[in-house]
Amino acid sequence: MRIAIASGKGGAGKTTLAAALHRVWPRPHAVADMDVEAPNLHLFLHPIVERRAEVSLTVPKAVREACTACGRCRQICRYGAIALFGKKIALFPDMCHGCGGCFTVCPENALEEGKRLLGTLELGRLPDGTPYFSGTTRIGEVMTPPVLRSLLAELDAGTAGLDLLLDSPPGVSCPAVTVARRVDAMLLVVDPTPFGLADFRIAWKAFSSLGLPLACVINRAGMPGNEGGDEAVQVFCQEHGLPIAGIIPFSREAACRTARGVPLADVSPEMRERFDQIAGSILRLFEGARHE
Repeated sequence: MRIAIASGKGGAGKTTLAAALHRVWPRPHAVADMDVEAPNLHLFLHPIVERRAEVSLTVPKAVREACTACGRCRQICRYGAIALFGKKIALFPDMCHGCGGCFTVCPENALEEGKRLLGTLELGRLPDGTPYFSGTTRIGEVMTPPVLRSLLAELDAGTAGLDLLLDSPPGVSCPAVTVARRVDAMLLVVDPTPFGLADFRIAWKAFSSLGLPLACVINRAGMPGNEGGDEAVQVFCQEHGLPIAGIIPFSREAACRTARGVPLADVSPEMRERFDQIAGSILRLFEGARHE
């Protein structure tokens, strides 16, 4: 069973929840940090990296002596990655999407394959032996989905028979949807503030359209001065038939310890018991969901 732990916005607590669930998950599983633009699950779980792999995109390089400046490559490129200045072609590899159309239409074979580094995968294990997968995009790189697809391919190859806990990218843009389309169920973490609830509504609308089993966890419940936020989230869930798998209470002590890298399930015996219950609730809600 593949479970994406997602949120409508950054800072809702999905990485905190993913780390805590790993600590109590009752079945053999693997953990993956899919937030490749800003991965930080390792700060909680301290993986031992056993292998690194680069993810690259094939981009054109000009063979200057063969180019006749016919302009066909520029005409087919819809991403502005090729320009023609007089009789000289200019290539902008950071704008290339790797479609390969320019290679196809060039009559003089004046383009050769080059590589643009998109990011790096890190594969290994946690100190307890749990398989761990992560990726990081190159600084300034805007094409995240190819890195995620490479990471998902590693998961396909290396996690047979295991449950997967995936710390998903935040929000509902291309990276989050790339992950959502490859899982069996989604656990939405909601921060019950006005901003958190607004983004949670957007996330529910986006992900419910995929036909996946959904549930939510309310994080930082009972924050002083935000008494109405918890009730507003619960009303929304009730109105839309969205089950609540658990509620994590606000705790200043817990916030201080997680800020030092302590998984939330390890903060206290009471918190571990709460996460044991949340893990059991998730399994009951999603039992039978399997990735095809």
